[in-house]
Amino acid sequence: MTQAPEKPSEQDDLPPVPHGHVRLTIDDRVVDAPQGELLIRTCERLGIVVPRFCDHPLLDPAGACRQCLVEVEMGGRKMPKPQASCTMTVAQDMVVNTQMTSAVADKAQQGVMELLLINHPLDCPICDKGGECPLQNQAMSSGRADSRFVEEKRTFAKPLPISDEVLLDRERCVLCQRCTRFSRQIAGDQFIELLERGAHQQIGTEETAFGEGEDFQSYFSGNTIQICPVGALTSASYRFRSRPFDLVSTPGVSEHDSSGASVRRDWRRGAVTRVLAGEDPDVNEEWIDDKTRFAFRYAQSATRITRPLVRGDDGELHETSWTDALERAAASLLAARDGTGPAPLDADGEPGEPKRGVGVLPGGRLTIEDAYAYAKFARVALQTNDIDARARAHSGEELDFLAAHVAGTGLGVTYADLESAPAVLTVALEVEEEAPVVFLRLRKAARTGTAVHHLGQWSSPAVVKTGGRLVRTAPGREPEALATLPDDVAAALATPGAVVLVGERAAEVPGLYAAVSDLVGRTGARVAWVPRRAGERGAVDAGALPTLLPGGRPVDDVARAQLASSWGLADEAALPATPGRDGAAILRAAASGELAGLVVGGVELTDLPDPVLARAALREADVVVSLEQVASEVTQYADVVLPVAPVVNKSGTFRNWEGRDRRFATTIDPSGGSSGRVGGTAAITLPDCRVLDTLAVEMDVDLFTQTPEVAAAELGRLGAGRPTEIGPVRGPEGSGDVDGTDGSLRLASWRQLLDGGALLIDEPELAGTARPPKIRISTVTARRLGLVEDAVAGLEGPRGSLHLPVELADLPDDVVWAPARVPQADGGVVTLAGLGLTHGGPARLIGGTTTDGSSA
Repeated sequence: MTQAPEKPSEQDDLPPVPHGHVRLTIDDRVVDAPQGELLIRTCERLGIVVPRFCDHPLLDPAGACRQCLVEVEMGGRKMPKPQASCTMTVAQDMVVNTQMTSAVADKAQQGVMELLLINHPLDCPICDKGGECPLQNQAMSSGRADSRFVEEKRTFAKPLPISDEVLLDRERCVLCQRCTRFSRQIAGDQFIELLERGAHQQIGTEETAFGEGEDFQSYFSGNTIQICPVGALTSASYRFRSRPFDLVSTPGVSEHDSSGASVRRDWRRGAVTRVLAGEDPDVNEEWIDDKTRFAFRYAQSATRITRPLVRGDDGELHETSWTDALERAAASLLAARDGTGPAPLDADGEPGEPKRGVGVLPGGRLTIEDAYAYAKFARVALQTNDIDARARAHSGEELDFLAAHVAGTGLGVTYADLESAPAVLTVALEVEEEAPVVFLRLRKAARTGTAVHHLGQWSSPAVVKTGGRLVRTAPGREPEALATLPDDVAAALATPGAVVLVGERAAEVPGLYAAVSDLVGRTGARVAWVPRRAGERGAVDAGALPTLLPGGRPVDDVARAQLASSWGLADEAALPATPGRDGAAILRAAASGELAGLVVGGVELTDLPDPVLARAALREADVVVSLEQVASEVTQYADVVLPVAPVVNKSGTFRNWEGRDRRFATTIDPSGGSSGRVGGTAAITLPDCRVLDTLAVEMDVDLFTQTPEVAAAELGRLGAGRPTEIGPVRGPEGSGDVDGTDGSLRLASWRQLLDGGALLIDEPELAGTARPPKIRISTVTARRLGLVEDAVAGLEGPRGSLHLPVELADLPDDVVWAPARVPQADGGVVTLAGLGLTHGGPARLIGGTTTDGSSA
């Protein structure tokens, strides 16, 4: 008779097992673990390192590599073979022995390592993973010193480009399936898969295997490079550029969107060589999008401005000293502010009324410290509320919404709230294109039961990948759709914890912000505003808007008195008393000769709702002062250009869409020397807050924003100043609806993630992974217009046309969708705004030819 061994006597003195836990023994240590926890996680909590390749805490278990084998005993009987600890869950009274206490487990791990190395090449001296490779490390700790394999190793042609950005060395692969699981589970992009069987099994795509199908076209493909444990997947932009021990690593924050994602920047010789995802469970977990990962060369671009520029008598910009540039800018701005510049001539050649006033357009890429400096510079130095950081379509209705739901509210809806929400509705927000890290969290939430609803026009990739329900509506009629949501959707939003995510594109639809405000008031759902750019939320709280002062304060006497006291001014009379013009009104005033000057931050004219108006405003203004990193269309009109530091050359804080402050330190010291050079030229550039502070001193005003730290401290002391009562979000009077009786179609649009923006310069590999721009229409509309799929059709607007291939989609009839911004082969871009087209407005389609050249 077999007698079960007695339990260790020390367990008699242990407390009861907590509810929902089990008690087991690992390497002679008694531990309580949550039911369902994987053995390998329990070992990690005890500090026991079990070697593994396929295991990843954010991926579903696979048990593919078998490197994590341990001995397991259940009910007094040992299992006949070692078990994979990454797939087995804990159980009551289980006894586990890892390689630390079991010769059997140790031998099994060594045997698995020997098998994994059978075909692995001796690439370590040249492999990009060398020096940070788990296979290297674990071969030394859990492998054998000698190999018994003497046959010829398996070889493949290398590297195999599975996309423009990702290269594959197939013989290095240990088939851990991390990349395929990430693509399938996390990103929802099932382009990369296991191919073949047995000894011929390999990772690849349909295109690489069969010469047809799709390549690895994913916005998140770079994550597979980072989680690959053996260097089988490498980056085309980093391959053979450096070794880990050559690099200095600095933590940072993504500057490309409002996610606040943690990153790690690796650099040497004054230049960033790669960007990796940082670990932050509260925000981006361990994932970032490819734009964040690969778009970093703009800081070393040949178009980078490293010296102040002033426009000479010959009409050209010339380098000058900081002293001269600041003096010229200060004198010109003072004259524009006070109206002491030359008076314009009227139609009869007689002097008219002098222009007066300066408008400020900071742009949406600023840190909160820099945005605060712009807000203070406008009020104190320029004595105006004419400031607007929204370099995009905007409206007065949006200002009401921001004041009611965003400004000064602190941390609101979080990533964790999205993950636990019973239901989420996205409005004017294509999450994969406009907020990719939010998309990843929504997809994760959908996989665990969250019902994701999308208000939109067609089943876009984001709708499909989140398993979402499309609440289809014609463009421009979104307010009506929110007022008449299906009963089950409205009921889901009334469930505690439900969330409504609204994007900045709501400003393009009159009445939509008011409808969102009404919806959350009706259902009790929480609302979060998700802008595209990293600095938009911080600009709201910093007061870089015409109707809001720092801290979310309205422009009224009480708030002005508070600010005047905090800023050391005599009284509130020293601050402008009336709300200012918004961005569009500032440009109209400058173009008509009402405003004398403009101060412009990092603004792309093609991003503005009316680029033609913007160019006219810059042309007509008496003085244009530009604070820029790289040469742009604005600098072509500027009288003075003051170079400012990119994110890698300064410290600061991005306030992300949640309202969470994401602080970062300087990556590369911009003070000069080898660590501050761009293309061999010393790049002594300063943060915007320092440039504005020095410029203000030249205008006999002290801002006290000499450093980001000082500016942040002052803004922190001001705190939030939200009024106790906030007015309603006012919708438009009347309707701007398009009836389409002239035979036109309704236009729907949004920006794609990779669309040739200013921060994507010098990134050819990244540009190659962009989704091809297409015009999308319904089958019925295509038949009526005589168009077929793949035909090249022309989208016509008042100012020109855009020709793109046609794709059929489930859009409403008589609706056409096109990307808002399309990069061109010559490096330029075509925007729908530049063509005079707007979301919800009329547009025409004309037939062209099919891609093979035949008539459509």
